[in-house]
Order: sequence, then structure tokens, then C-alpha cells
Amino acid sequence: MEQKDITVLAIESSCDETAAAVVVNGRKVLSNIIASQIDIHKLYGGVVPEIASRKHIEKINQVIDEALTEAGKTLDDMDAVCVTYGPGLVGALLVGVGAAKAISYAADKPLVGVHHIEGHISANYIANPGLEPPFLCLV
Repeated sequence: MEQKDITVLAIESSCDETAAAVVVNGRKVLSNIIASQIDIHKLYGGVVPEIASRKHIEKINQVIDEALTEAGKTLDDMDAVCVTYGPGLVGALLVGVGAAKAISYAADKPLVGVHHIEGHISANYIANPGLEPPFLCLV
């Protein structure tokens, strides 16, 4: 029996970049949209949490829309909505989690929380498709 592909909308807002991607089976990236805040935070010598949160609010919907459009998908095509829930800047995380919860509820899709550090580890699957556990990671 052939397994169905799992397509997810993934949202990330743990620090100073607002990002959304559409990913199939955890390894095939159909889109990856990032709105960087580097230029504004450079003015202050580092990330200012309140500014980061406000910039996420300004960009989150646009980034999600662009990710779906670039992937040629709609929310109906998604099997789940994934979102970074921590660790990170609390205000920044609230923006991503709030958006993901709203989309999950409105589109009747499961919500999957992703630990930020585990996300970094899992990103290795994308760069190295043949990678299979078990393996050790140092983060």
C-alpha cells in the first residue's frame, strides 16, 4: 500500500526572522519565505525583542501567503500546520503561534508544535536526504 504524502505549512518566528515554508514529507521544500529584520536590529547593536515582535506582526500574513503561492498550494492542500513554540523570544513566538493556531482552527487542520532546537536538528534531513537515524547531534 502506497503512503500518502504529508504536506505541511511551517511557521517560524522565534527571534528576528519571520518565516514560512511548505514542506512535503519533512524533506522536500516547495517554498521557503523569510522576512529578515537584520537591517533594523543593526541600528541597535542586536535584536530588540519588542521591535522583533512588532515586525513579525507586520509580516506574518504576507510571508504565509507567499509561501503558499510559491508552492502552488492552498490551505486546503495542507495536512497540518507546524509552528515553532520555543525556545525563543516570548513576544516573537506569540506571533507565530497565534497565526498558526488561527490557521489551524479556521482550516480545520492539526496543529503541530516544533521545538526550535529539534527543528535545527531536523533541518539536516533537507540538506542530506539520505540521512536516517539514529545519530548523535551537538547543538
